[in-house]
Amino acid sequence: MEYRKFRADHIFTGKEILPAGNVLVTDATGLVVGIMDIADAGDGIEVLEGMLSPGFINCHCHLELSHLKKHIPERTGLIDFILKVVNERHFEEAIILQAIEEAENEMWQNGIVAVGDICNNTLTIPQKLKRRLRYHNFIEASGFTPAVAAMRFQRSADFYKLYKENFPATTIVPHAPYSVSPEMFRMINDFPNNQLLTIHNQEAAAEDELFKTGGGDFLRLYKKMGIDISFFKPGGKSSLQTWLPYFDKKQSVILVHNVTTSADDLEKLQAANHQGQAFFCLCPNANQYITNTLPDVEMLMSKNATIVLGTDSLASNHQLSVLEEIRTLQHNFPAVELATVLQWATINGARALQMDDELGSFEKGKRPGVVLVGAIKDERLTTGSCAKRIL
Repeated sequence: MEYRKFRADHIFTGKEILPAGNVLVTDATGLVVGIMDIADAGDGIEVLEGMLSPGFINCHCHLELSHLKKHIPERTGLIDFILKVVNERHFEEAIILQAIEEAENEMWQNGIVAVGDICNNTLTIPQKLKRRLRYHNFIEASGFTPAVAAMRFQRSADFYKLYKENFPATTIVPHAPYSVSPEMFRMINDFPNNQLLTIHNQEAAAEDELFKTGGGDFLRLYKKMGIDISFFKPGGKSSLQTWLPYFDKKQSVILVHNVTTSADDLEKLQAANHQGQAFFCLCPNANQYITNTLPDVEMLMSKNATIVLGTDSLASNHQLSVLEEIRTLQHNFPAVELATVLQWATINGARALQMDDELGSFEKGKRPGVVLVGAIKDERLTTGSCAKRIL
């Protein structure tokens, strides 16, 4: 058997950072054989500068929006951002497909090996069939008024069938609490084998305001889009506490953004014992791009939330790079250790997408990809840090 042996300044295993003197051994295809002391590794060792890591997991992306790169101004606020996406996403198909290919190439080069991708059409299927990255396809369902629930859900179910033919890792998911009716939530909950969900959660303060009081900036969104919400009655609870009871089949849920998620929200979620595992996906660069805000990361950590990372889309980000998300988190939350945030980017993400049997850590028998992160100083990223895919 042909082996590849890698030695670097440090090796991050998916759980901890090992010092120099260790060697990662894989076969030619990237299957992990093990990590051993340099004294036992023999000849043919590739010596690299930096830190070796398993491939990164991008738990939240909208690959189909890649053509909107630099199209939407920064810091418009969530409502105007949504209106821009809805009203200005229609480009020629050839342009969209080219942007999808370039965006996937960017993720591949940046060391991303798996993606939780939001799908509202079938335009990403041709690129995904190249099997360069692993995907969980989240087929998005939306429709805030009860009258459209059945029709809009059937549309999502039709897309689901087309994806499921080629990609077993496919589920139907709600877009966001402010865009999904109770009727549609129930359809998603009852859809067969729909055990891995994701939802845009508490991305802006206006979202909680809508569900607590019935007021706020979302009323402007509904008016602009011609949506009659006279049926809607606020329940006096936060967005998370409003949608949480709709899921009662022990589904795992990836909550995305969580900018205004509170300690009380987490306590309510953790007390809901009918729930499966919850993962909190942070997309800090998108949060800064849209609303110039960030989630309370230290509070999430203090409540033992399981954190993962996402890039969101090129409509709301300058790049698709998990390393850049880590850089932003380290800059704004300097107390967060590098080993911790790398766990979020690797093994936690693999568990969230239910791919940890193969990805997320340098464990024997896995094929997680090998990424080299350069220019790390005192376990912090520097301005020169970059990710290079090795395998």
